[in-house]
Amino acid sequence: MSKIRMWLQRFMMGRYGTDKLNMVILTAGVVISVISIFIPDPRWQLILTTASYAMMIWAIFRCMSRNRYKRYQENRRFLMMIDRIKDREHRHFDCPKCRQPVRVPRGKGKIAITCPRCKEKFIRKT
Repeated sequence: MSKIRMWLQRFMMGRYGTDKLNMVILTAGVVISVISIFIPDPRWQLILTTASYAMMIWAIFRCMSRNRYKRYQENRRFLMMIDRIKDREHRHFDCPKCRQPVRVPRGKGKIAITCPRCKEKFIRKT
């Protein structure tokens, strides 16, 4: 039993593991799989089942990946997107010159926004 355990430890060494994005992908795959059970049309059932398997395989691929930096960046972008959706008090704009994200308060009308990185000024309606 210890040989199998040691082999598994060596196999998983340097792998990325799981994160929030992986959990969302797996949950969505399972939910789509359950929904496909209740669909009477076999074509839609096949499409949904294939999509759920694809999502689960994608999550396993991300978990087993050795490219830790790329998986970390994917998860970071996902978490930033979720934070933007949850933030109801601010609007988010990208600087037209350098693409730096800029956060400004909502409900101020048309305002001049100055990019903190390149000092570009642009006008947007909040």
